[in-house]
Amino acid sequence: MLATSPGGLHIRPCYPHSSHFSLSARCKLSLSSNCPRFSTSQKSSKFRSLSLLLSRRKYSERFSVRASATGPEVSEPVLSDALPSFPQPVSVKIPFGDRQILVETGHMGRQASGAVTVTDGETIIYTSVCLADVPSEPSDFFPLNVNYQERFSAAGRTSGGFFKREGRTKDHEVLVCRLIDRPLRPTLIKGFYHETQILSWVLSYDGLHFPDALAVTAAGIAVALSEVPNSKVIAGVRVGLVGDKFIVNPTTQEMEDSQLDLLLAGSDDAILMIEGYCDFLSEEMLIQAVQVGQDAVREISNEVKALVEMCGKPKMLDTIKLPPPELYKHVEEIAGEELVKVLQIKNKIPRRKALSSLEEKVLTILSENGYVSKDETVGIVETIPDLLEDEDEDEEVVVDGEVDEGDVHIKPKSRKSTPMLFSEVDVKLVFKEVTSKFLRRRIVEGGRRSDGRFADGIRPISSRCGLLPRAHGSALFTRGETQSLAVITLGDKQMAQRIDNLESDDEVKRFYLQYSFPPSSVGEVGRIGAPSRREIGHGTLAERALEPVLPSDNDFPYTIRVESTITESNGSSSMASVCGGCLALQDAGVPIKCSIAGVAMGMVLDTDEFGGDGTPLILSDITGSEDASGDMDFKVAGNEDGITAFQMDIKVGGITLPVMKKALQQAKDGRRHILAEMLKCSPPPSNSLSKHAPLIHIMKVKPEKINLIIGSGGKKVKSIIEETGVEAIDTEDDGTVKITAKDLSSLEKSKAIISNLTMVPTVGDIYRNCEIKSIAPYGVFVEIAPGREGLCHISELSSNWLAKAEDVVKVGDLVDVKLIEVNDKGQLRLSRRALLPEADAENPPVKLPTGDPTKDAAASDKLVGSPKPKGSSSEDTVLPHKKVKVFKRPASPAKDRPYSNKDRTKKSSGKAVSSQ
Repeated sequence: MLATSPGGLHIRPCYPHSSHFSLSARCKLSLSSNCPRFSTSQKSSKFRSLSLLLSRRKYSERFSVRASATGPEVSEPVLSDALPSFPQPVSVKIPFGDRQILVETGHMGRQASGAVTVTDGETIIYTSVCLADVPSEPSDFFPLNVNYQERFSAAGRTSGGFFKREGRTKDHEVLVCRLIDRPLRPTLIKGFYHETQILSWVLSYDGLHFPDALAVTAAGIAVALSEVPNSKVIAGVRVGLVGDKFIVNPTTQEMEDSQLDLLLAGSDDAILMIEGYCDFLSEEMLIQAVQVGQDAVREISNEVKALVEMCGKPKMLDTIKLPPPELYKHVEEIAGEELVKVLQIKNKIPRRKALSSLEEKVLTILSENGYVSKDETVGIVETIPDLLEDEDEDEEVVVDGEVDEGDVHIKPKSRKSTPMLFSEVDVKLVFKEVTSKFLRRRIVEGGRRSDGRFADGIRPISSRCGLLPRAHGSALFTRGETQSLAVITLGDKQMAQRIDNLESDDEVKRFYLQYSFPPSSVGEVGRIGAPSRREIGHGTLAERALEPVLPSDNDFPYTIRVESTITESNGSSSMASVCGGCLALQDAGVPIKCSIAGVAMGMVLDTDEFGGDGTPLILSDITGSEDASGDMDFKVAGNEDGITAFQMDIKVGGITLPVMKKALQQAKDGRRHILAEMLKCSPPPSNSLSKHAPLIHIMKVKPEKINLIIGSGGKKVKSIIEETGVEAIDTEDDGTVKITAKDLSSLEKSKAIISNLTMVPTVGDIYRNCEIKSIAPYGVFVEIAPGREGLCHISELSSNWLAKAEDVVKVGDLVDVKLIEVNDKGQLRLSRRALLPEADAENPPVKLPTGDPTKDAAASDKLVGSPKPKGSSSEDTVLPHKKVKVFKRPASPAKDRPYSNKDRTKKSSGKAVSSQ
């Protein structure tokens, strides 16, 4: 639509998306932020598509002219120094469970391809999407990089370490990166090779609304608004279960009582990723939770679609570069028959070497020597040089007796076919896809997998425990060509994993599983360094699967560390870590509630392509090749009746609830089979505490007595550790005292000292053989128990009058004393005179305790002495109605209360002190 200016000139309005460039009448050119990217680099790429090159010829068609009535008329444009025109800021509210979130774009990060700020309560996520100007080399892996960071300033804190700047990505941040990456990747269109980076920051955190599900949704919106070609809009939600009610995007307070923690991501019509942990939830309840989450995701996706139509940027579809379609046919012609034979090799390493050799053969033919298709016959294909030959060079042959005037016969000449050459990258990409196609066809048509199993078959299982004599617990679990070595280490509170996050800097985990995947596990050479994102993700999944079966801290006051080292790998190594970790826990004597097993499920979705009936084919206990070539990786862990952890990744457009229901039922059958095989472990778990494990004893004293144990600057507790030889003494504000020792004798010594320190003396108690520590002019100080002294006044030393105490006693003498007074300050007044024979006439003899509690209770005076004074307030609280419990051989059953992995450390004036 043209507008008329006062001077009579027509002006074309410039809208944010009506044009990619704008040309003013003053000959100034400004580049709009909505212009699709094109390469201006001097470097040429052989992978640049023809449509991208031709698009440069159309620049003149993308100009809009803005004329000024007073501006001079010019014929050639010049660059403008005016500010670039940015899209108008847009703010919308979309549903997010039972509330709404605010989505804003155009306010921040306007130079990024896509940027949004998403607010839920007072939790704010900022996410940007950028892509490289020049495409990278084609590969079978989309060049996507995701980074998520929680700024401590978001919660008004700084890092608890020496360096106050946020540093290396923390484990829980890595897990959120994976949550963002996994649902996005299947929606990104193949053939797009511009490196894409998603950056996500938590700018504000209110402690009430979770940032992880919000970050997944923010990334899905940012990608949808950007130039990155994608097929679907994704969103993520969390689902909790409180009582019998499912809650979408619950708050942190609601999640404290939830039996389920499910994070689901998907599109408006399919599920792309689920991950969660629960307390033995049934398959039926899990399906209901997924349905609730999918309904919420659909509602969000529809709202985001409307936002994309309003202010989304045009997608860079013209940059997509796919291998030539005919190349697929040529690869099948060259390698088809041999590929069928190679895929029948059962063992992984020989099959991998055979595939590598076959791939090299195909590469040589198609990228070096050139290939002539079997369908091409001699004489059909005419080469370009033949077409350009001069007619004068043709030889005319006249046959006698058959020549009419004007007839010319050309000598027949066989025409050469042109060998076809393809790029090495394209050949590799196509060979991988063809291999995947042949593997899927073999499974669907033949009904058998590469190792001969049926779809629901489980590989052979073997396991053994106790193979490491010095470890506190160990197990080697083998399933087919996948093997996990699990090792248990038990320790005190100092061994707990400390976590520094947005919520606090004193959070600890007393159970954690660390997973490692060395390159030797797959027979390769590789670099050993910091844990990869995959290792962190697999370790967390196995950790959460085992956590619900662990005992409480009161029943088993140990910090538990599980190390799972993958010594062989051919699929489902995280689930092997679950099985091996469970056996190792039993071998270490940890009283777990029940056994846990895990299995990985796969899927072939398009079965009708290979002669099937179109029903998705579910595969149990998938191998590495089936994971790579299949459409799903669904890991499920639990016992015979319920699920404790699950994780699903989809490599296609998504799956439906009926498919998931079938996969869950088949996974349940697989778990039951694996648990039965684990019972055949030989040698079996010892189910007893190792003699090399530390002993931990728990005492309960009055909270006000804690300072007596610690002493000034921790001197007292250090002296107890040095004197008795225990490893550590940990105290808490509620009066809990934990003693960690290597042997029973040192544990008993420290227990006796602490009992005497914290005892509550009662008037009338008698103490025998007490040492005189010091003498003063007014009396002597007598140590009635280690660290506890009282004053025996000079008038109470003897029946007779004394001028000075040295007349009857000296430092180091052992005397018997009786407690006659405890003043308001807790100071003790003792008497020696009350126990002297001269006092017997005035006081009847005291009947001393005989060791029988029923008789001792009737005595008017109580004898209190080492190792445990009768009047002591300290009590052992390991189990109800038991005063002493040393965790040498735990035999008590685990309580029903779920094991709490993240226990808050209570700040106290005394901290755990180690003897080292």
